[in-house]
Amino acid sequence: MQQAADYNDGAARMSQEKRIIKKYPNRRLYDTEVSRYITLENIRQLVIRGEDFQVIDKRSGDDITRTILLQVISEQEEGGDPIFRTEVLRNIIRFYGDSMQSTVSSYLELSLEFFGEQQQQFKDRMRRLIGANNPLVTLRELSQYQVPIWRTVRREFLANLKRREKAEDDATESAHAVDNNNSSDKTDHKNSQS
Repeated sequence: MQQAADYNDGAARMSQEKRIIKKYPNRRLYDTEVSRYITLENIRQLVIRGEDFQVIDKRSGDDITRTILLQVISEQEEGGDPIFRTEVLRNIIRFYGDSMQSTVSSYLELSLEFFGEQQQQFKDRMRRLIGANNPLVTLRELSQYQVPIWRTVRREFLANLKRREKAEDDATESAHAVDNNNSSDKTDHKNSQS
């Protein structure tokens, strides 16, 4: 983790040009911006920060950015809570070579852009809500908005609980009444036979 923190400090000094990362034959990645070897986790951090970079294969000179990004995704998917369930991956694989491949690609890209915009708007709203206020004051304000909702929920819960108890009591009384009627009928029947 310390290596990632040191890397982030060095990355903060970078210029606005596209960052070049070279992949050597020994499979190591070398960041020319900070003059050091980096990991896939460092690549992930570049993506999270929105930094523009390109990964070049040192031997062939080919742009292998997509391949490295796929490795980052693969590493993240293996490490815990995956985004792509097995069925999603199967569906994606089915579209390769299909006439709809480019349409699916565009659809996924636009959907993720839209989702990212919605997420950013939500974060902005939360920042405005919290603003420069004291976090405790903000939490108190948020809870004040929630109190009427919780009171309504509690009231409905208690009303439903009382209705349920009354229905159970009524059912118990009905059962006793039926039992008493049956006992009374049996007694009447015995008396009439005597």
